[in-house]
Amino acid sequence: MEAPLARKTIAVPETRDLEAFAAQLEALGATVIRCPLVGILDAHDAGPIECWLRELIDGTFHDVIFLTGEGLRRLMGFAQRAGIADPVREALAKARKITRGPKPAKALSELGLRPDLAASMPTTPGVIETLRPLDLSGRHVGVQLYGEDPNELLIDFLLDAGAHPEPVSPYIYAPAAHDESVKSLLAEMAAGRVDVLAFTSAPQVRRLAEIVEKFNLQELTAQAFAKTKIAAVGPVVMEELAKHGWRAAIAPKTSFIWKQLVKEIVEGMGKVQ
Repeated sequence: MEAPLARKTIAVPETRDLEAFAAQLEALGATVIRCPLVGILDAHDAGPIECWLRELIDGTFHDVIFLTGEGLRRLMGFAQRAGIADPVREALAKARKITRGPKPAKALSELGLRPDLAASMPTTPGVIETLRPLDLSGRHVGVQLYGEDPNELLIDFLLDAGAHPEPVSPYIYAPAAHDESVKSLLAEMAAGRVDVLAFTSAPQVRRLAEIVEKFNLQELTAQAFAKTKIAAVGPVVMEELAKHGWRAAIAPKTSFIWKQLVKEIVEGMGKVQ
């Protein structure tokens, strides 16, 4: 019996779990093009992050919101290097922990902890809807941001609710693939040699959009997406795609992780040959 993704070519712009993601697709018979669009780096200045962690240890935060698993892991990396990992974990155990989606929940579980509240949907609006019924007046809320996005929507909601948000940004995104590699990928897609482009984060979409704009590749990109299906890991990625006029043909309805995305790709490619 032929493997489910035999004779299919899938482009993967993932960075952190690139090899695991690619290996699962290859095990199903796919040819995988690895083209990581963004890299993830620690924030350059450790000072504000260590200050935030010490506030956490001192019991300043009543609540802590984790938007990404990567963010929590990076925070613990800073804590480890500062020699305060154990007190940080103990402080987290005492605070009310709110998570956006399964990835920060998994990162908490690696510390032997679990969320006290999980967002109704793994998006910022989902976090807000989960918090809206609660009395946040006077509460100090630690907010783990990601990249250089200030997430004004969430911060403004907390301020309007009478809370005192304390944001921290433990990592930044940086370009990973060279511009020429991305241009070559688009050309391969436009030539009909790539079946699926599988996005696993919004920054990947933004990076592609930047290159399209920088080199005036709108026509090539339209040709590429006419020949290649877009797969998106979840609603945050789908929202970012929509901002640029792009639409995902393949996406999980629940369980917004790349392992579920692989299953959806198998099903999606099986429906349309």
